[in-house]
Amino acid sequence: MKTKVGLIRVLTTKDENLLEAHGRLVESRFPELKVESRCIDDQPKGIYDKKTSAIALPKILKLGEEMERERMKAIIVSCADDPGVEGLRNIVKIPVIGAGSSCACLALSRGSRIGTLGIREGAPRVMKDILGEHLVAETRPEGVKTTLDLMTGEGKKNALSAVEYLRKTGAVVIALACTGYATIGVARDLERAVGIPVIDAVEAAGLFAWHLTRGR
Repeated sequence: MKTKVGLIRVLTTKDENLLEAHGRLVESRFPELKVESRCIDDQPKGIYDKKTSAIALPKILKLGEEMERERMKAIIVSCADDPGVEGLRNIVKIPVIGAGSSCACLALSRGSRIGTLGIREGAPRVMKDILGEHLVAETRPEGVKTTLDLMTGEGKKNALSAVEYLRKTGAVVIALACTGYATIGVARDLERAVGIPVIDAVEAAGLFAWHLTRGR
């Protein structure tokens, strides 16, 4: 029997294909998991600054509590800021996994000089705290400000240009500091373009979900 894991999307959508994109990615990498994806209400552009993060917090906590009541074995918050992760850990008894912290930890397992590619000027605070002195460069694609901007041909093209900058500044591993990159499935393309490991935040969260639910 597969292990049931809840996945919280912080981008509001009625498009089932988009809603389940991250869950499908996790299931493709870890077939032992069955992912139930749900999104918060009234945030069609997702989380992209402090204000939208604060608005999302109670919605994330509510979804997480619902998932525990439905006997899911772990919860993934699919956002590189890890919004609500610490709060959920205080109110539920199952593992709560943040995509950002998972990505940073996994990146450090591949090298000691990490570059981050996000949608803001810098990496999320949770990733900066984990990477510390190992964070050597941060950037975002030109013209990209929200997750929706990544879902365009121009957004993907500019992401390819941005990773080359990170490699040239000395990064030996690239951590994707936005789960929107998982939505467009660009990690392997970026890896081939620069020839160094590229860590997808959703895949990283899936790895920890798989590990933490084994035998539960």
